[in-house]
Amino acid sequence: MKRSIILALTIGTAFSGLAVAQSNDDYKAPQTDYGQPDLQGVWNFASNTPMQRPKRYGAQEFLTSEQIEEAVARQEARAAAADAAAAILIIDPDAPEATSDPGIYNDFWFEIAGIGDTVRTSIIVFPTDGRVPPAVEGAVVQSGGLGPDVPGTRPVRYVFGGIAKNGPEDRGVSERCLVGFNAGPPLEPHAYNNNVQIVQNRDNVAILSEMIHDMRIIPITEKPELNDDIRMWSGDSRGYWDGDTLVVQTKNFNGLRPSFGSIGTNFHMVLTERFTRSAYDTITYEFTIDDPASFTDQISGVLPLTKVGGQIYEYACHEGNYAMPALLRGARLEELESASGEQ
Repeated sequence: MKRSIILALTIGTAFSGLAVAQSNDDYKAPQTDYGQPDLQGVWNFASNTPMQRPKRYGAQEFLTSEQIEEAVARQEARAAAADAAAAILIIDPDAPEATSDPGIYNDFWFEIAGIGDTVRTSIIVFPTDGRVPPAVEGAVVQSGGLGPDVPGTRPVRYVFGGIAKNGPEDRGVSERCLVGFNAGPPLEPHAYNNNVQIVQNRDNVAILSEMIHDMRIIPITEKPELNDDIRMWSGDSRGYWDGDTLVVQTKNFNGLRPSFGSIGTNFHMVLTERFTRSAYDTITYEFTIDDPASFTDQISGVLPLTKVGGQIYEYACHEGNYAMPALLRGARLEELESASGEQ
């Protein structure tokens, strides 16, 4: 019960909760028919660890048991207060309909609980303060959100919202079904659909993302690098085995996404990922971003992937993206109404 409470914690206002990682130093990963560590299966990377560490923790990478108990007590107090408020809630059946925007999702839709026993203070572990390093002078900074459009210029690199509604190119890359907001690489936990499926054969490892069903085919044999002129949304990934760890290096990104967060472009970014099966139900996932054109230092993070006893179903984004034509059509109708009103 306590573990379930811990996983649902909200610690202060700096971040939305705690996440976890677990590993077993004595664990030996099973092997495929080709004698390679078996990473296959469906894995969930949901987490309520903040990406950046709250400043009050400094270089502290893990919470102490005392800090966890204090967080549990705060969570229980907030839950009790919410229950007490709900108990005296009176609904007026004759009240007028609400006119304000009720928002998009409630907590039912969110998937943000990690699994395990070791509570980290942040996913980022380098720099040692657990925070994103400063951007280099002149680096592109572009951020959006689910609220009103943020004025700017094309290309729109952020995932949510947009700069206008003149055409699909004015919308975020996730709205356009080009890149899922948590599809990576690197993997970054988000509100929901935090699942990947890994399939292996002798020469390749395939990673299927649930979000917008992106598939990375990663060769683990010697192959010549791509020409620098060939650029892709998810870059070009090449892998090799370092003992029981799959190491994947990705470059040749197209520069149409941020390097990390809302900062930079990933055109010059080199991403290194490490996948280590550290328990039957856990892959320890590590990533390092090296982009001197965007940041003054590297960024490294650690995240547990947890085995799922299920399968991934199709995420039909382009196929079911009714919102995009409806959004643009609505904007055209508003323009017609405005024009007719001026006459």
